[in-house]
Amino acid sequence: MTDLPPPSPTVMPVSATQLAAGLASTTVPAFITGPWEQGMPVLWVNAAFERLGGVGVDDLALLGPHSLLALVNDDPSRAEAQADIVAGRSMQRIVSARRRDGGITWLQVDFNPLPAGEGEPTYWVGLTTDVSEYVDRQAAQLASLEIERQQRADLDLIAQTTELLGDLEYPLALRDIADLLRSLVPWSGFYLNDDGLLYAEGVDVASPPSGRGRRHARYVPEAWQGDRLEGDLVDDLGLEGVGVGSDHVQDLLDGTVDGPVRLDLERVYPAQSASGWLRRDLVRRVVDESGAIPRSVVVHAVAGRRRVLGLLVTWHGDAGGDLGEPPPQPDPEHVETVVEVVARRAGTAVDNARLYAREHRLAEALQRAMLPEQADVTGLDVWTYYAPNAEHAQVGGDWYDVLQISDGTVGLVIGDVVGHDVEAAAAMGQLRSVVRAYAYELTTPGTVLDRVDQLVAGMRVPRPASMVYATLHHVTEDDTWSVEYTRAGHLPALLLRDGAAHQLSGAGGSLVGFGSDPRATSREVLRRGDVLLFYTDGLIERRDRSLKKGLDTLVEISGRITARDAAGVGEELLSRLADAPEDDVAIVVVRVPDPEADHQVTALSPRSRRWLLPSEPASIGRARHAVLRTCQAWGLTDSAAAELVVSELVANGVLHGWGNIALRLFDTGDGLRIEVEDANPAPPVATDGHPNRLGGFGMQIVERLADWGWRPSGTGKLVWARLRPNPAEE
Repeated sequence: MTDLPPPSPTVMPVSATQLAAGLASTTVPAFITGPWEQGMPVLWVNAAFERLGGVGVDDLALLGPHSLLALVNDDPSRAEAQADIVAGRSMQRIVSARRRDGGITWLQVDFNPLPAGEGEPTYWVGLTTDVSEYVDRQAAQLASLEIERQQRADLDLIAQTTELLGDLEYPLALRDIADLLRSLVPWSGFYLNDDGLLYAEGVDVASPPSGRGRRHARYVPEAWQGDRLEGDLVDDLGLEGVGVGSDHVQDLLDGTVDGPVRLDLERVYPAQSASGWLRRDLVRRVVDESGAIPRSVVVHAVAGRRRVLGLLVTWHGDAGGDLGEPPPQPDPEHVETVVEVVARRAGTAVDNARLYAREHRLAEALQRAMLPEQADVTGLDVWTYYAPNAEHAQVGGDWYDVLQISDGTVGLVIGDVVGHDVEAAAAMGQLRSVVRAYAYELTTPGTVLDRVDQLVAGMRVPRPASMVYATLHHVTEDDTWSVEYTRAGHLPALLLRDGAAHQLSGAGGSLVGFGSDPRATSREVLRRGDVLLFYTDGLIERRDRSLKKGLDTLVEISGRITARDAAGVGEELLSRLADAPEDDVAIVVVRVPDPEADHQVTALSPRSRRWLLPSEPASIGRARHAVLRTCQAWGLTDSAAAELVVSELVANGVLHGWGNIALRLFDTGDGLRIEVEDANPAPPVATDGHPNRLGGFGMQIVERLADWGWRPSGTGKLVWARLRPNPAEE
């Protein structure tokens, strides 16, 4: 038998008296008002309402019509609520109300019309709930979210700044960082103290790492001594005011104040002071960019390890003139913290980049100074090459020398000191000097090396070294050459002849300074067209193969070389063996010219050549000879124009540049391209000659024969020229 549900209890009607009693005794504040048209007078409130607001009906009556509105603070949705009441619609709002004790309470108000007959006025019943705790908790959560959002934005800004600072070779790194900061401030910009303050969009890594260049004058009239700005220029952020009698911007650059400082742009400063110069530049620059007129800016130091390198200037939107109220800005203290972090990171990055660039230049200068340029050898075609491993600090122990000892006698040495540091470079410099001294005194290679062993043993050179020393002798009777050589633990030179490569492996011995027995000397007779190849182990040494395997590969590749000039032989070797060297590479190629055979066949060698020339007048002649040999090897007939263009470009580098001069030649297929690089960044200019003296027409000559241009290259420039085709050949 199925169980039936119990019968529903009888629903008893609730009387109006019971409803009124329940509403009066509830803990929920409640009230009843009259109609809107009568000013909504408060007709009744329960005890909970009196406890919440501290007022009763009589108190509210004293406040006049719409007395409840007097208890509510400014409500942005008041107009919308009034529209609902006038239309007789229920509504729910969260409002803030003033308590009698002066405190603020957040209330959720439910306001509903009481049923009324047709044509009768509408009365209203209201229920209120204290939601202060909820509102406070929500406000705290929103504030926490806002803080987290701001922190994330700051971290993102600093991360982007760090990424930009990681590539200071990008010419607009500082400009992009200033643009990032403009999410916090209306304007910001960097100034670097490179030979005086200069607005900077990027970093010149060639500038001194100290950042101290020309100082702005600090003349301050006696009448201005001790004057200080007062008032709003010294605020609660601890900013130091800059008055007309002080130059705190210069103090910031000198590091005598920590900063930041505030610079008043409505003041006038000594014309030659750092503050005066910065004020003039900022007034022009900020007005140009934003159209606003700043009253003052905040100046942060961009500090390196030992010196202040420049300034980071920010404007916080305190504009003068008739621009109206500026838009609301983030918390100033928060902004200053972010700006200070960015300035500090920028200073460290700039200082590191400049220190690295300086060490790089010093190391390269040291290495190049210890690798002398080859002598201009008469009767031989000589090409030299050196490239340090990019993983090292451009300081190593590889070296070579080509010496014109006397007419018809050429000395040649190539060596390798163990290591890739300054000590190795110092040992290399000592050995180079010793070998040079004995090479000019003695003629037999074995005897030279014996004397070197004796002196090196007494000098206690800290690093072991290997080398090959050779002398080439010209036999004038039959116009031939011979070579004598000795080896001290170094890889054998190669003799390239008739499509085959032979190792000159005779006269071997121990490393320099360790020889106890007399050094031997071997001899070979050279024919026309023969090539001697001297090299260091960086050309063939690889982690994935043995040194013997690398030597076998070199012998095989050298036997297939088709170039008919020393530079071409070197370029073929580099293209096949030195794409990614794992060590320093030094190469010396010596070729005995063969005038008859060289004109018969155009060799299929790489169509590029390179030389490194010292900045001296003799390099102009060497460059002319180099281009003539190259045109001959490539079968280019217009060698006269190429010789003239190369001569003018290299002469410009010698006269107006400094440092070594790099010469490169390329056969582009539609003309010879010539590139000359030097360390002077100033571009070449075609002139109408020098008044009252000879010269000045070099670039005009180049313009007649070639299309030309230039571009920045490292700390200097590269000038290029492409010869126009000869109309007679077309």
